[in-house]
Amino acid sequence: MTNIKRYIEEKCSVFEPYLLERVEMLQAPESIKKSMAYSLKAGGKRIRPMLLLAVLETYGQKAEKGLDAACALEMIHTYSLIHDDLPAMDDDALRRGQPTNHKVFGEATAILAGDALLTYAFELIASSTVQSPEHSIRLIQMLAFAAGPEGMVGGQMADMEGERRVLSLSELEYIHLHKTGRLLAFSVMAGALIGGADERETALLEKYARHIGLAFQIRDDILDVEGTEEEIGKPVGSDESNEKSTYPSLLSLTGAKEKLAEELKGAYDALASLGRPAPLLESFASLIVERTT
Repeated sequence: MTNIKRYIEEKCSVFEPYLLERVEMLQAPESIKKSMAYSLKAGGKRIRPMLLLAVLETYGQKAEKGLDAACALEMIHTYSLIHDDLPAMDDDALRRGQPTNHKVFGEATAILAGDALLTYAFELIASSTVQSPEHSIRLIQMLAFAAGPEGMVGGQMADMEGERRVLSLSELEYIHLHKTGRLLAFSVMAGALIGGADERETALLEKYARHIGLAFQIRDDILDVEGTEEEIGKPVGSDESNEKSTYPSLLSLTGAKEKLAEELKGAYDALASLGRPAPLLESFASLIVERTT
C-alpha cells in the first residue's frame, strides 16, 4: 500500500507555502492577516486538501490543478475551527496543542479572521485560472453547499442542540455526515470534477466519501476516550464532560470500533468497483481509521 505519510509530506511541502502566500499577498490590515495565518499555520492533518489532490492523481492529473480548490477548502475548515473554539460555541482554550485564536488575538479579531477565511475561499476559486469557468462555478456551488446550512453549519447547529441529551444513532449520524462529512466529501467530489471522473465513477467516489466521513468522526470519538491530550491536542474526555452523545456512548467502545471497521470496508468496496487503481485513496481510508491525532 502507498506510503501515505510520505505522500502527504511531499505534497504539503508545496501546499503549505502556497496556502500561506495566498494570505501574505492580501492588501489587508496586518492584524487580520496575522490572525488568519496563525490558525492556518497550526497545521493539523491536512487530510481534506491532500485527499483532493490524491483524487486528482488517481485520475492522472497534476496536483497543481487542484491547489486553489485545496486552499479554499482548508480555509473553510480553519474558519470553522476558529469559530467553534469561541466562548459562545465550544469555548476551547487549546487547538492542536496551542492557544486558540481568540486567546491570542481576542474574540473580535478571531471572528473577523474566520469571516475573512470563509469569504476569501470563494474568491480564490473564482479567480483561479487552472480550470474552466464552468468548473469554477460548480466548485463554488459544491463548497457553499458543503459548508452551509445543509452541510457543516447545519451539522454544527444540530450538534449544539444535541448537547446534554441522549441522541439516537440516526441523529448522531446526521450530525457527523453534515458537520464533518460534507467537507470531506467535497475533497473527493472536487477532485473527481477537476480530474474528469464520469458519472458512474463520481457516484462510487461519493459513496467512498460518505464512508470515510463517518469513519473520521467515529475515530475522533474513540480518540476522545482512548487518546492522550498530547496526541489529540486538546483535553481528553471533553465529549463526556460536555455531555455529548458519541459512538462509544451509544454503541460502547467495542461497538464503535466495529462500526469503524464497517465504514472502512464500505470505503474499500466502493474503490474496488471504481475500475481503476486507487492506492492513494485506499491509504487515506486506512489513515483516517488508524490515526492517533
